[in-house]
Amino acid sequence: MPAGCSVRAIWILNNLDALVFSRRFPVVEKRWRSACKSENDKSSGDELNSSASVYTLLPSDSELAAAFLERKQREGSASGFGLRLSQSSPGSDSWVDDPITRHIIGLYVNKEQEGYKNLLWPLILHVRGHYVILVLPLVEPRHLKGYAKFCKRSDCGNALGVDDSLSSLLLDLPSITGAFMVAHVIGDIITGDAIEPEVVVSTGPSVGGLFDSLTGSMGISSRAKHVAPPTASSSTASTAASGTVMADTLKLGSKLFDKDALRTFISSSMPFGTPLDLNYPNIFTIKANGFSASDLPSTDQKQPAWKPYLYKGKQRILFTIHETVNAALYDRDEIPDYLSVSGQINCRAELEGMPDVSLPLAGLNITKVEALSYHPCNQIPEQGVDKQAMVFSPPLGNFVLMRYQANSALGPPLKGFYQLSMVSEDKGAFLFKLHLMEGYKAPLAMEFCTVTMPFPRRRIVSLDGTPSAGTVSTSEHSVEWKIVTSGRGLYGKSIEVTFPGTIKFAPWQPQRISSYVSSFVSSIYEDSDSEAENTSNMVNEEHLMEKMNKDLPPVDLEEPFCWKAYNYAKVSFRIAGGSLSGITIDPRSVSIYPAVKAPVEFSTQVISGDYILWNTLGKCPHVATGKMEKIA
Repeated sequence: MPAGCSVRAIWILNNLDALVFSRRFPVVEKRWRSACKSENDKSSGDELNSSASVYTLLPSDSELAAAFLERKQREGSASGFGLRLSQSSPGSDSWVDDPITRHIIGLYVNKEQEGYKNLLWPLILHVRGHYVILVLPLVEPRHLKGYAKFCKRSDCGNALGVDDSLSSLLLDLPSITGAFMVAHVIGDIITGDAIEPEVVVSTGPSVGGLFDSLTGSMGISSRAKHVAPPTASSSTASTAASGTVMADTLKLGSKLFDKDALRTFISSSMPFGTPLDLNYPNIFTIKANGFSASDLPSTDQKQPAWKPYLYKGKQRILFTIHETVNAALYDRDEIPDYLSVSGQINCRAELEGMPDVSLPLAGLNITKVEALSYHPCNQIPEQGVDKQAMVFSPPLGNFVLMRYQANSALGPPLKGFYQLSMVSEDKGAFLFKLHLMEGYKAPLAMEFCTVTMPFPRRRIVSLDGTPSAGTVSTSEHSVEWKIVTSGRGLYGKSIEVTFPGTIKFAPWQPQRISSYVSSFVSSIYEDSDSEAENTSNMVNEEHLMEKMNKDLPPVDLEEPFCWKAYNYAKVSFRIAGGSLSGITIDPRSVSIYPAVKAPVEFSTQVISGDYILWNTLGKCPHVATGKMEKIA
């Protein structure tokens, strides 16, 4: 069986475990049946009985949905435990005791008897929005038998690095990686996220160009200082109209997705079950406009798969370094603060023909970079401690040239502490003391900064307090403090701000009186061995927090950081003028071969991701780090 990726079938289920979309590929399935026949004929002379023959048919939609529901009930969640628990049974994914089985699962179809006949594996499981996407790649029957043996082992599989393990089995299957790519792009399409990455420039939106006119009907709107394809001017009005309708349908996301658009993408991007081009803008453009003789390159040039059309128009290159800062600030001696920068270099190369672009990166300190990944068009001919050269043949439109994970070279853009103490069941006192842009110099500038205190399980009645800078607004379940507003950013300077105040909540009815009493008693016994400084006030506050945590209804999953009743504040900001990782691009060092006069523009944009200030006076989740003892 040749190496590569081929897909036997694709299924999509909603959050009600109902199957809403399926697609099978008979050509790939014919190859699977042929391989199964050869494997069964080979095993017929062995001591294996008939139950060891390989399952050769794909299940129906109803059988697949029933098998997936049975697995959810058996494993306990949509993605499964992956690690063996008390309720794990031989034959299940969790029995293998490997975290990989959270994402690569097996289903037993018509589970009358356990064996190879009814095991469907490997199924790539990808959860996106309210949908579960299952992709079944083509593997060899011996791989299926190998996994079935892991599901029966009593030793929970083998240790990492051993040849006979699940990881070693998957390393022999390149189709797994391709199936994951298929699942992720389908998730982008059905949730309406299949758009090009953002490119920010100092001038204005892009004008003209073949690809602009071809992909404008995808619903990507032009905004100031952002390059995005404008309104469509395709060859026919009907094509543009149909493209607009398609985009509107896709934007509905998890509520509804256009099945015809998804079928068209699957048929075009992976004909006969073999993925060729999973770039949604490329596939949509090709479908809407087709090809002409002028689109073909010369015979001495080989056109890459990521560039189906050759650009024609005014030439230029745009680069944007886009970074997202994630942080968890605790302001505690025993818990270190966490700060990480996730970045990517977005590019838009409007160049005629198929030239090569040489790009040296500056400020790339390898000791501070944790991970790097590149676009398939990229080559790395030179790499050093703080410099790296890249040579690439750019595709059309906006694309991500490189992704990286790094530490901040400048420290946190916002640091300080947030304290919240409950003085009664319905009233709390809080205090913010923050430093913004400390140690940052021009041209770095914070364009806006907002701090939000969410209270999803309590209703706010009143707020009393005045910040030293900015404005405050309240809603029913949150307090928003706008420290820096748009148009009045911090340019090359730092400030210190404070915000003391009190907040009052509407009373709630206790739901479990018994839990209230038991929590109060247990807190007293827990504190009985503590030092004498633990006064009755401390016991009362712990009692209040414990009572609220138990009596309040559970929070929705949309608030993943609301671990207890009130424990965190979330910061959002945007910084322009440079990157926090120190990575930068010198436009003068960018070269093009064959040489052509094309201006190079470069910009940076830093935004906040999950930037969390945990309550210094409350409980907070964190990763415990063990201390290494010195060996004599």
